[in-house]
Amino acid sequence: MTHRVLMCEPVHYRIDYEINPWMRRSNRVDGARALAQWRRLRERIEDLGVTVDLIQQAPEAPDMTFTANAGVVLGDRFIPSNFRFEERQQEEDHFIRWFRQARYTVETIHLPHYWEGEGDVLPAGDQVFAGYRYRTEYRALDHLEEVLGRYLVRVELADERFYHLDTCFAPLGEGHAMYVPEAFTADGREHIERHFDDLIAVGPEESLRFACNALVVDREVVMNTGCPETVRALRERGYEAVESATDEFIKAGGSVKCLTLMLDAFGPVVET
Repeated sequence: MTHRVLMCEPVHYRIDYEINPWMRRSNRVDGARALAQWRRLRERIEDLGVTVDLIQQAPEAPDMTFTANAGVVLGDRFIPSNFRFEERQQEEDHFIRWFRQARYTVETIHLPHYWEGEGDVLPAGDQVFAGYRYRTEYRALDHLEEVLGRYLVRVELADERFYHLDTCFAPLGEGHAMYVPEAFTADGREHIERHFDDLIAVGPEESLRFACNALVVDREVVMNTGCPETVRALRERGYEAVESATDEFIKAGGSVKCLTLMLDAFGPVVET
């Protein structure tokens, strides 16, 4: 689904604060191991023919390595996030500066409505799914629809461990997707089930290894290690799992998809 992503080498990645159920200051990050995991992930993504653009991490922004949360890219336009928590708001200017230097047009969502980019907004063919509740405000999606020029399929999250949509939902293409059923309200599940022909329901153990927090590259699914049932389900449907360890990043509540912002995934604008 993507062939170009933005990543941020985690040279200043650490846990300085606690803004989701995964983060504990007492659970220290092994910096050298995190850097090795990130570099291996980058290699695996590039081996699939994906171009990786890089943004330098600011020392005061330990979560900046989770680039998916920076915003959404639509052609030559970048719509930056309005982060909910003050601890991450300082990332916004760094991402805006990078995209402006790369000659993108920057269009913002009205404050004070918060939303957190590709963490909660994911394309699926000619549709776009948007999660809301914990990090993205419902009303922010009204303006985002105007900016994107398309209707958003809105799904409400129901488990704070899956605080972003991309932690519990992954469109695979061709009518397939992975999801964690318990991470959504009944209405949210109904929306997802209505829009896909075939769904892989990820079980509790592998959902907590962020099996759904995956990057899809054609028929290859780059994902965390230790999810054998999900890998089997993917292979049964003609997909191949490319496993890459992200345990150090799960300490902060992120995995493969959180570490990548897709720069080419949104298709042409469809009139609403």
